[in-house]
Amino acid sequence: MSKLEVIVLNEEDARVAEASGADRLELVSAIHTGGLTPDYKVIEKVLKAVTIPVQLMIRLHSSSFRYSMNEVKIMADHVRAIKEIGGEGIVFGALTHDGKLDVNALKEIAQAAKGQSITFHRAIDEALDPVALCKELHRSGLAVERILTSGGSPVVSEGIGTITKMMEVEKAGGPTIMPGSGLTVDNISEIHKVLHAREYHVGSGVRHDGRYDLGIDPGKVAEFKKVITY
Repeated sequence: MSKLEVIVLNEEDARVAEASGADRLELVSAIHTGGLTPDYKVIEKVLKAVTIPVQLMIRLHSSSFRYSMNEVKIMADHVRAIKEIGGEGIVFGALTHDGKLDVNALKEIAQAAKGQSITFHRAIDEALDPVALCKELHRSGLAVERILTSGGSPVVSEGIGTITKMMEVEKAGGPTIMPGSGLTVDNISEIHKVLHAREYHVGSGVRHDGRYDLGIDPGKVAEFKKVITY
């Protein structure tokens, strides 16, 4: 049985997603820019509203996945503050200017997040070589639990070949590969038949009319769960 992670923006989203069958949530703000760190008050409300795990986006800006060390230290402070208010999981990713893993940034964040679940997000899809970066994360010893990816392509359906290669790293003991981007109730069945991923990540695919300014559609969440249960 595969797990379903749903993007949420607020307390109401979180309640509906959990009630509809989501196994885990990713809480973000500014979703139309790719997602930034939510306001602490929103984080507190969501953590109190649900019992399932919540992963919290750690991202200062949407201009790139490249950060100065000063920006990394600010994000590390966010991680520690989130931990103090009950956060148990974070979502983070950083690249160097030549498209490789920013090891120093990840080390700083991982140290601040010690004890929290870490997801390396779709920064990997902008990497020079997503599969090589996946292998490096496996070797790093930095406790990255999962990697959110569309296989270096805009959507999962176009990156299945790369995702399959990344899942070989998972099978060798690496982080869980969690496909996400462009998943809908119309394509999840065919994608799941090919990938049989342990976890999937969905956002607009479970929204009314596919829009983030509208609420989560419980029927779509339930449909996803039905498909990936088998």
